[in-house]
Amino acid sequence: MNSRFARTALILLTTAIAAPSWAQAGDVESVPDSVVVIAPDFVPVTTSVGTKTSAPLIEVPQSVSVVTRDQIDLLNFIDVQQAVRYTAGITGENYGPDLRYDFLTVRGFIPVQYIDGLQAPVSASISNVGIDLYGFQSLEVLKGPASVLYGTNPPGGLYNLTSRRPDAAFGGELQVKYGNDDFKQAAGTVTGALTDGVRARVTGLYRDRDSQTDFVHAKRAYLAPALAVDIGPDTVLTGLGHYQHDRIDGDTNGFLPVLGVLRDNPVGEVPRSVNLGEPDYNSYRRNQFSAGYELVHDFGTDARFTQNARWSEYHEDQRTIYASGLGADNRTVTRSNFPYQDDVAQFAVDSRLEATRWTGPVQHSLLVGVDYRNYREASAFGFGAASSIDLFEPVYGQGTIVTPALTPSTDQRLRQTGVYVQDQLKYNRFVLTLSGRQDWTWTTNYAGAVPSTAKQDKFSYRVGGSYIADSGVAPYVSYATSFQPVVGQGLDGRAFDPTSGKQWEAGVKYDACGLPSDVKLFATAAVYRLRQDNVVTPDPTNILFNVQTGQATVKGVELEAVTRIRDRLSINASYTYADAKVTRSNVAGQVGAGLFGQPKHKASAFVDYSFRDGALSGFGLGGGVRYLSNSPGALPGPFVTTVYNTGRSTLFDAVLRYDLGDWRVALNGTNLLDKRYAGRCTGDVGCFFGQSRQVIATLTRRF
Repeated sequence: MNSRFARTALILLTTAIAAPSWAQAGDVESVPDSVVVIAPDFVPVTTSVGTKTSAPLIEVPQSVSVVTRDQIDLLNFIDVQQAVRYTAGITGENYGPDLRYDFLTVRGFIPVQYIDGLQAPVSASISNVGIDLYGFQSLEVLKGPASVLYGTNPPGGLYNLTSRRPDAAFGGELQVKYGNDDFKQAAGTVTGALTDGVRARVTGLYRDRDSQTDFVHAKRAYLAPALAVDIGPDTVLTGLGHYQHDRIDGDTNGFLPVLGVLRDNPVGEVPRSVNLGEPDYNSYRRNQFSAGYELVHDFGTDARFTQNARWSEYHEDQRTIYASGLGADNRTVTRSNFPYQDDVAQFAVDSRLEATRWTGPVQHSLLVGVDYRNYREASAFGFGAASSIDLFEPVYGQGTIVTPALTPSTDQRLRQTGVYVQDQLKYNRFVLTLSGRQDWTWTTNYAGAVPSTAKQDKFSYRVGGSYIADSGVAPYVSYATSFQPVVGQGLDGRAFDPTSGKQWEAGVKYDACGLPSDVKLFATAAVYRLRQDNVVTPDPTNILFNVQTGQATVKGVELEAVTRIRDRLSINASYTYADAKVTRSNVAGQVGAGLFGQPKHKASAFVDYSFRDGALSGFGLGGGVRYLSNSPGALPGPFVTTVYNTGRSTLFDAVLRYDLGDWRVALNGTNLLDKRYAGRCTGDVGCFFGQSRQVIATLTRRF
């Protein structure tokens, strides 16, 4: 830790200790006036992502993990990749500490991002938009097939971010952060009533930081206004919007040789900070914004109508010189130049009606809905050679750089309409969930000389049953399906069918029912078998075409527990076992190969303790450990002759903080031992270092 950072942390700590304090009403126990309840919502209770209703988590017959804002703040998660470090079934940071996107794997597959229940305007190549985590109240991960409620989706699952909403009571926070790699951030959120029946919130952030890679500098500006209006006594309209601008200079986004990163290089060890691009040329620019609303009308007879709608745009422009080969001397690196542009526009709307009805002793929680998505995306890229560079002593600016001309890559429109029905039947302690959905998708390709449209229809469903015991233990079993459209056609000229996913899952959930009110706990254990069919693989009769006979299978076990006891002790613990393999393929060597980016084992635990009385009252400290087994960086194929598995990694995290009334000062450290490891190696020159030691001080003033 450099002296400048140490001085800043000391100033922050001194300021916090000298600050005034107040006691928050409604504490679960008698505490000193100078101490507040610091994490009242640490443990999740409910989420709409699993059923699109307000059903408790324990009644959802499928694995759902929720990372609350209290967890995000306590563990100082900066992005979604970090927020899933202690969550089962999902792995982040597959490409190291990427400053642009959140690279995730859920049950062997890359999940699609949702924002407030509507799919984000993701591109054809990246399944998320890199929106900042600070603007959201929670992160929810629905694991396994989810098409029955959300339409086109990969079989591994999806994740949803729920925006901060306006509140009638005045409140908010102002926050500053400073850390190594010159990490600087100022953020804040303010909410309150403007007048009777009108509430507002504004959330903003500005970040200025370097990277663990030399000569990389990134800036981000984020603004999210929200306005809630009571149209009538039973109707609320909430407007939600956001704007985010990203500028990153000098980044190569990784791409380092295996020799010197994952394996020994005779010349030496590759520095973790090495930049093999052109710092004065490489650049990334992104602008994204959205405007939408949520309309809720309560009919007052156990019925409610909800509609979510959003218009979104996403624009990115990058140019990158990166390493593409290593010479026989093990130090001369050949490079390539890759400029890329992507533009996405999307309108999405989801309308649903919930109602509760009885047929004799059976309670029906009914949900009927229709959603529509109109998505347009166009991208272009260029490719060319760049000058070579020395791996161990890079010298930049050698020769003139010519940006390759851009060639259109994708130009497509997708329209999707889905109609879904769900009934949760409750009889005594039994809950039976029946869900079905019909989707119609039209994909129009404008890239050819003549536009072509492919229509694909698919029915998906889920059946699940739970038994909710008085003790809070709830065993469950479910079967669910999913689908994703596939672009292209076979040798016979017939358009491809969508890929399909199907999963059996059984498990048990526990919500600590019956324990004292100041003991909060939610724990889950699940086993599952997931299969994806209709995967495109080369046609054995004509290698110029493909057939849909490929298959992937994932079998796994997931254990997870989140608890907060007397607002003193919190524990996040999880274990994941995932046997993710290709089970059918016409590509030599792929059958039996592991799905890339999916470790077989992931184990993590974080324990935090807050002192509530005595001389240490207000202080808190915690520590965590994360373990990842090795994982393959790619699937074997014609262009991947060697599959590189990342090594096992064990990482340690810690937090030290002080809470005094409205103020909190915290010092969070991740990868404290500064372990050197690779997040992923996709090929001979495709390695990405994992996050090095990161120490960040945070000063927060709540009001």
